[in-house]
Amino acid sequence: MGAVITGWGKCVPPAVLTNTAMTEFLDTSDEWIVTRTGIRERRISHVGMVDLATVAAQQALAAAGYKAAEIDCIIVATASADLLIPNAASRVQLQLGNSRAAAFDTNVGCCGFVYALAMANGLITTGVHDRVLVIGAERLTPIIDWTQRDSAILFGDGAGAVVVEGGAADEGVLSAFLACDPVPGESLMVRDLGMSAGHERIQQPYDLSFDGREVFRNAVPGMASAAELALGRADLTVADVALVVPHQANLRIIEAVAKRLGVDPELFATNLQRYGNTSAASIPLALTEALEEGRVAPDSVLLFAAFGAGLSSAACVLRWGDRVTPLGESSATLVECDMSARELLSPALDFQQNWNATH
Repeated sequence: MGAVITGWGKCVPPAVLTNTAMTEFLDTSDEWIVTRTGIRERRISHVGMVDLATVAAQQALAAAGYKAAEIDCIIVATASADLLIPNAASRVQLQLGNSRAAAFDTNVGCCGFVYALAMANGLITTGVHDRVLVIGAERLTPIIDWTQRDSAILFGDGAGAVVVEGGAADEGVLSAFLACDPVPGESLMVRDLGMSAGHERIQQPYDLSFDGREVFRNAVPGMASAAELALGRADLTVADVALVVPHQANLRIIEAVAKRLGVDPELFATNLQRYGNTSAASIPLALTEALEEGRVAPDSVLLFAAFGAGLSSAACVLRWGDRVTPLGESSATLVECDMSARELLSPALDFQQNWNATH
């Protein structure tokens, strides 16, 4: 038995923060951001991460032709859960109206979706579960320091989801490679969101540590190596791959990975120019849009590759099934937003600017 993706969906909040809008409060320009990252705009959410995840899940369920009650496991990949306890997956489960599925989260930053997909593959092929809903969802913008140019320009909010179920042995997930090198882990870290913060984090900004040079230095070989190892485990080479869906962190990273693998960059599905880095949501978001654009062919080989906090790396090789169009569509949407992206982030920006001025 193989573990096949039969449904897919996405959810992006409507408020768009352009590079030009960011010049109002950052010493930057649209040209500076695009040249260094490829990003032109990102989305700012007016709702919690669980709401984003739920809408993406409803879209994926409709595409697969299932009702929520027919899912027996829900995995949410996220580094920005609304709550510490209980897990985000159980809150999505509640909103979907499912009362019987197993539900758990995985936090591997930008690699979270690939890790979760590998878990779903194991659960299905060993007979533990029949249909798994895998969601990558992030609402990272509340923890961003909007006064720090290097990190503020990168991140955005969004969610993507897939339904995974049993299929033929020669389709679905063919192999995966998951790894983590903890030594440079402090290059991407939020230090005051866990239990170690205790009662000390009172009315002070979040401490997002981001060393872009160190992350870039590790990301390119990490993603490329993970991709090669996953392909090797599937007895395939890059020549067999019809589409690469990478984590959408930085266009320079994607181009460098393509060069390292010897693959035409046109073979890579990219949408970071519209959404920025949405961490665990980026691959399912890009996959859903690739399907909408007709870039996924029946029976074709796809490669997912990611690199993120930890510092983690991951890749997954799968052979797509015979269906590339959704069986149905969901009318699920987010509640209406009457604020601009700039208005949504103003409280956090004002707080950070005041803090900087007094400390």
